[in-house]
Amino acid sequence: MARIVFGMNVSLDGYVDHDRFEPGPELFRHWIEQVRGLTGSVYGRRVYELMRYWDEDQPDWSPDLHAFAAAWRNQPKWVASRSLTAVGPNATLVKDDIEGVVRKLKTDLEGEIDISGPALAQSLGKAGLIDEYRLYFRPVVLGSGKPFFAGPMPPLRLVAQELIGEDAMRLTYVPADD
Repeated sequence: MARIVFGMNVSLDGYVDHDRFEPGPELFRHWIEQVRGLTGSVYGRRVYELMRYWDEDQPDWSPDLHAFAAAWRNQPKWVASRSLTAVGPNATLVKDDIEGVVRKLKTDLEGEIDISGPALAQSLGKAGLIDEYRLYFRPVVLGSGKPFFAGPMPPLRLVAQELIGEDAMRLTYVPADD
């Protein structure tokens, strides 16, 4: 049975925004290994469209950027969207019943499946499908944006904390009833 995990970089004030801050070098290498180890990822439309950046190599990329792109391209992706009509390579469009699809993935697959997108994580969390939440706090205060938690959550229990690189703290939570 697969574990469903929601993890993203988060500002100190609780926002996620890929355009307003980036991971440091050690955290980025952590993300490369994290993505390499995934069984697959489930994306909301907005995050998936941002991640499509990794579909084509750029001439000015460093070796780490190439490594991340290769890891991202190799993993299966499921994209929850009612507005998209097509998705890129190694991706499956899910227009309806994302909860049912995630339940089936959880039952049929082994390993870890990443959830990307706060709104998607909110709906899957309400359905009891997320096994673990990983908040990668960075020393940035944004003051506004998309919150990591898109709405109220059931109680969570801290199970791990880890300093990653020079300035990132990963806090890992599970639903309190686990």
